[in-house]
Amino acid sequence: MDFDNQGRIRLKQIIESSLKNGDHVYVIPFASDVNPLSENQNLFSNYVKFQGQPEDVEKILNLFPKGETGLENTDIQRAESFVYRGLAEQNQCRFNENQPIKPQSAVWITDAPLLTKPGIKSSVWVETPAESPFRQKDSFESRERQQWIESLPISKNSQTITTHNNKTYNLTVVDILPTVQEFCTPAPGGQKICSVNSYIFNQLWFPVFLFICSGVSLGIVAIYWFSLRRPWRLRIDMGEEYGSEARQLKNGERLYLGGDRGRPRPIELPGGDESRGYLERKGNKLILTITRQGTLSYNNKTSNSFRIDTTNRFTIKLPDYEDNSLKLSITVKK
Repeated sequence: MDFDNQGRIRLKQIIESSLKNGDHVYVIPFASDVNPLSENQNLFSNYVKFQGQPEDVEKILNLFPKGETGLENTDIQRAESFVYRGLAEQNQCRFNENQPIKPQSAVWITDAPLLTKPGIKSSVWVETPAESPFRQKDSFESRERQQWIESLPISKNSQTITTHNNKTYNLTVVDILPTVQEFCTPAPGGQKICSVNSYIFNQLWFPVFLFICSGVSLGIVAIYWFSLRRPWRLRIDMGEEYGSEARQLKNGERLYLGGDRGRPRPIELPGGDESRGYLERKGNKLILTITRQGTLSYNNKTSNSFRIDTTNRFTIKLPDYEDNSLKLSITVKK
């Protein structure tokens, strides 16, 4: 088969859009035997590790045969048996080494029929050698291949490509979901020890831990966000003479203590219209700022600004008013 520019373009699309960093790529020519162009038959030990670089794409494309290679008598079922079994063994090795198993794909560039039933007649595919065991439906090789096809979660997607000399072949992608074979061993008390259970725990405990931590973090953030959106309710008690008031305080709002004209609904205090200070909510903090020195006090401290403890009822005194007899007792309900 002449692997022309159209085929290279389509393969380049597959490589650039489908491969992920760290993926292993094997290129296996086949005919009557698997990879007759290579003396080294341990094919799955030789691969290109894709790292997402442009040179990786070219390195993979350069592994494909160019022009006529003299490959004839294509034993497609032998090639399938070798590839599907080999890919499954790669995941089994990862499983045994407690490494993450991966989804895998076989990209077939051939006009041979794929995923046929056991045994293959010349009317279906003439190239398979007459002496091939895959010609026989009940041969060990045919039954083994069929078992791999049936046991692996396989899906196929194929498209016909026409070359510049009017020859046709199929570009077929066979996707194989990550899967491993389970091994269970009898244990005392009628129990069984199964390797997949411990493998799943070892592989998933950290992602699950991160998921739980992320969920808790998102929950904390959501609670905090809603707490900022929820207005506080303040109850200000000024004794029998002046009574009490209820106010709401949203995040970023101020409640002025003293009646400056133009201020939105200040707490009216004796001693003129000028404001003595204000309570300001900043997130979940309550700040008392004194704008007229000596006219307000909190916990008998002298300062211009205080962070108020809102967990309990607190008191703001007016030290300049009738021997410190007037005070504001404030309760905050969040």
